[in-house]
Amino acid sequence: MGVFGLPEGVTLSMVAAVLIPVAIITVLLRALPFSFLRLLKGSPFIDFLGATMPVGVMTVLVVYTFSTIAHDTAIPHGLPAALIAGALTLALHAWKRRAGLSILAGTAAYMVLVNLVF
Repeated sequence: MGVFGLPEGVTLSMVAAVLIPVAIITVLLRALPFSFLRLLKGSPFIDFLGATMPVGVMTVLVVYTFSTIAHDTAIPHGLPAALIAGALTLALHAWKRRAGLSILAGTAAYMVLVNLVF
């Protein structure tokens, strides 16, 4: 082992030469979409996406969940979890009308039920 626990032949400057550009590019790629929001504010396309994306995300999650259960060769242990999580999602969405909250709560409930209960 070399200095700082690095493999032989690898220096700290070599690691920095890779990590610094990677960190800068990562931060820029994460910040870039937010800079475009100001330019696209009021755009009919962005308004359309804002209205339809939550429904699209929910649809993809439901289709994925039930298609995974349908292909399960063992006892469909995921079916009760999917039905309970789906009912929770629907009830929460009917009550609060917040798609993000509904998606997050339903996904979390499904994961907890599948991994810890069923």
